Parts: sequence; C-alpha cells; structure tokens
Amino acid sequence: MTSSSALHAPGWRTWTVWIVGAAAYVVAITNRTSLSSVGVDAAIRFDADASALSMFAVIQLAVYGSLQVPVGIILDRLGARPVIAAGMVLMAAGQLVMAFADAVGIGILARVLIGAGDAAVFPSVLRVIATWFPAQRSPLLVQLTGIIGQLGQIIAVVPLAALLHATSWSVAFGSLAGLTILFAVLTFAIIRNRPPERRDDAIDTSVDTDTGAVRIVRSTADLREGFRESWSHPATRLGFWSHFTTPFAGTAFVLLWGYPFLTAGQGLPAGVAASLMTLLVLAGIVFGPILGALSSRHPTRRSRWLVLPTVAFQAAAWLTVIFWPGTAPIWLLVILVIALASGGPASMIAFDHARAFNPSHRLSTATGIVNGGGFLAALIAILMIGVSMDLQGAGTPDTYSLDAFRVAFLTQVPLWVIGSLGIIRERGRTIRHIGGPGNVPR
Repeated sequence: MTSSSALHAPGWRTWTVWIVGAAAYVVAITNRTSLSSVGVDAAIRFDADASALSMFAVIQLAVYGSLQVPVGIILDRLGARPVIAAGMVLMAAGQLVMAFADAVGIGILARVLIGAGDAAVFPSVLRVIATWFPAQRSPLLVQLTGIIGQLGQIIAVVPLAALLHATSWSVAFGSLAGLTILFAVLTFAIIRNRPPERRDDAIDTSVDTDTGAVRIVRSTADLREGFRESWSHPATRLGFWSHFTTPFAGTAFVLLWGYPFLTAGQGLPAGVAASLMTLLVLAGIVFGPILGALSSRHPTRRSRWLVLPTVAFQAAAWLTVIFWPGTAPIWLLVILVIALASGGPASMIAFDHARAFNPSHRLSTATGIVNGGGFLAALIAILMIGVSMDLQGAGTPDTYSLDAFRVAFLTQVPLWVIGSLGIIRERGRTIRHIGGPGNVPR
C-alpha cells in the first residue's frame, strides 16, 4: 500500500507524472477540436454540406463515447501508461490521414482514429490522479486537469488555424500528427501505473454499500462484473446524467458550430470570433478551481448548488441570444461564452460521484460510463444542429444565416430537459441508497 507520506505529501515524481499526463491531455484536446476554427475550410476542401460536416464531429464523438467503458476496463487491468501512449499513437495516425484526405470518407476515417485515441487519454489521466494522489486532492486535481486540457482549444483556434492559412492543409495537420507522436514517446517514458510504494495494484477491497460487507477483489471476473456493478449504483448514473447535461452545449460550440455562428451568423470579424472562443477557454480556467473547491467542501450539495444552476445558466444565455432581435450585442455574446465555459468545469463534478462510490478496481469503468454521457449528448447536439441547418436550406457556408442558426441551436433544449430530470431522479435515489445525505463520502 502507499505510504502515509506519499498520501499526504506527493513528491516531485508524483507531480511529474501528473504534469506529463495533463500536457498529453492538452494535445488530445487540440486533436479533438482541430476542426473548430477551420470548419469553413473543411467544408470547402471536402465539398461538404452541414450534415456531412457534422458527421466528422458526430462520428468522432460516437467512437469516443462508445469506447469509454472498454477503455475503462482495459485501464483497470493494464494501468494508464500503455493505454495513454496507445491513444496518442492513434490520434497521430488520424491526423496524418486527415493531412492528405480530400474526400469525406477518408476524412471520416481520420476522425474515427482521432476519436479512438482521444478516448484513452482523459480516463488515463484520471487513473493517474486516483492512483498517485490522496482522495482529498482528487476534486481539485480533476478540475485542474480539465482546465489545463482546455488550453488545447486555444491551440486549435489560433496557432493551428494560422499555420493552415499560412501554409497548407497538409502541413498544418501533418505538424499536429508529429507533435502527437512525440507525446506518445514522452508519456510512455515518464508515466508509471502506480507509485513504487504500492507493491500490489491488483489487490483491492470492495464494499457493499447496502450491507457494509467488505471483500478482497483479485480475480479477472471482477472486471467482467465491473460495468454491471458500476451502473447498478445510482451515484454512477447521477454522474452519467450530470456529465450528459453540463458540457454538451460548449462542446458543440467549440468543436464545430461556434465559429461559423459567430462569423457567418452574427457577422463578427474572424479576429473577434477567435477572441470570443479564447475567452471561453479562459473563463473555464477561472470556473474550474472555484467549482472544484466547492465540490470538495460541499459533497452533499454538488447537484443542487453546482450542476443544475450551471445548466440553467447555459440555457438562459442561449435562449436570450436566440430570441434577441437582430444580431446580439457583443456583451451578450460574452455572457454566452462565459455560460458555455461553466459547463466543462461543472461536468468534472460528475467524476467526483464516480470516485466517491466505486472501489479502485472498477474506478476507470465507472469513469468511462460517466464520461460517455457528455459525449453522447454532444454528438446528438452536433448532429441535430447540422440536420436542422440542412432542413432549412442553410447547409453550406454561402447559405448560412442567423435565423437558421437560431432554429438549429434550439434543438439543444430537449437535451437540457432530459438530463436535468435524470439528475433530479438519480440524486434522490442516491441519497436513499446510502441512507441519507450525511453518508455521502468526500
């Protein structure tokens, strides 16, 4: 087991492992959002309408979401080191294919590889945090990881787009492939599955939350039971719905539709639109530590005080922009991107639910279930926005219009409603399951 000193005072080796993992997550986010500010360029290169362009993001997110549980099970067995390195290799391969793709089918293949590689990175970093750090540090470190990772959005919006416009499509995406393969080597060289003080990572205890019975877990059969056992606890489902509801609007905005909405819909210059996209990331950096500290201090009020108010803030901001007569003033668009920025940090609270109620032998499986929720909602949102644009006859860059964007973004409302109802229901079930709010672990 980990020594007391390691638990309470992480040393330089622990921090180095986390820093490398967090930097790898920055690269993963850059890969994930690499089409965010070049969507118009992609539409022209692939001669794609709005639905076809949406499919790049939808299929990428579908692959990401569908692999969360398998990746979690593999992580529980193999640890973070090989999984995160393999994910970086897959993303590099995807960007190399994208660099030379000139047809929709090849572009989709590239996004499949990117989605598969991306699926391995964030759960691996969470595994590093759970394995190397004491539990009381986890909420803040998860938030910090999410914050640092979002810097990848700035790389995708500013330097990558500038490189593309200064050179060529192949040079820009080929360079990103090279950066990613360098991080595959770095992560494999630096990251280790567990601290050296932890001799046997396969031995764990499982606690029955109904009876309090404790048993030792050693066998691979427990891995096969992981999904069923994780999903059966209402706190895991609470985490799923929390992650389903909070980040999807910001993901859809950053990943594909925000930049066209700001430029073609709102008529903003490219520089102003890029500044707003950067503000979204910077606002998330501010929200993260605040929500992380509040989540740690108020574990019984995470849903009511943090998650649901964040959802309401995002919905109110979007509906105000949608129903504003004419183009929205810049101050209102600033409020919108700040509201969307709150979704990412709020979604990290979902992982606190998974961590608090699942033993470490199935922690990554539970994390995968939770993480899949947000990307399921995001792919539905991105697809519905694209389909709505096409149905209105506004599916190509030269036909984009503000009115079409307004109708398209209204398709997000049902997702907020469904997710909020899921949060309310599973919160009540979780409290009943553990015997009252006083039994919620930190």
